[in-house]
Amino acid sequence: MASPDSLADLLARCALNDRRAFEALYQQAAPKLYGLLLGVTRDRELAADLLQESFVRIWQRAGDYRQHLGQPLTWMGAIVRRLAIDRSRRGDQRRRGELSEEGWALLIDTGLGPEERLHAEQGETQLTRCLEILDPEPRRAVLLAYYEGLTHDAIAQRLDRPLGTVKAWVRRSLQRLKTCLGE
Repeated sequence: MASPDSLADLLARCALNDRRAFEALYQQAAPKLYGLLLGVTRDRELAADLLQESFVRIWQRAGDYRQHLGQPLTWMGAIVRRLAIDRSRRGDQRRRGELSEEGWALLIDTGLGPEERLHAEQGETQLTRCLEILDPEPRRAVLLAYYEGLTHDAIAQRLDRPLGTVKAWVRRSLQRLKTCLGE
């Protein structure tokens, strides 16, 4: 895998319509992004289609990338994720798999220094601890909403629960998380 600086340089060159830079960007980032899509879709053909569509968007929006806001792979991963979520909401997806936390963790910005990494790990540990205080079904509803981007309707269908129950779970769970994280 290329270094983040190399990917950032390629994105900057893509913003200037450099097709060779785009080819290099595709060769370096596509395997990881395809793996993430495959984890979500569990369908090789659909993941390949979404990957191609994602790279069209990356080409079109390369000028929007701001290096000081995050790593290039994280930025591209967000585009891929939004596209996969949009496709699943439209019902175009044949089978929907759940991407594990480890899958999305591949997109975590690894460019942090030791002190920043310590603070981030403490925050993640605190969030994990706070999530553990939630009952299993409400916790699952929150994770489906915020990690997979599902709507309340989709969550209700996935969990086979009434829509009002799912909405209440998410609202109350977010309140509990806010309280827990604020302590």
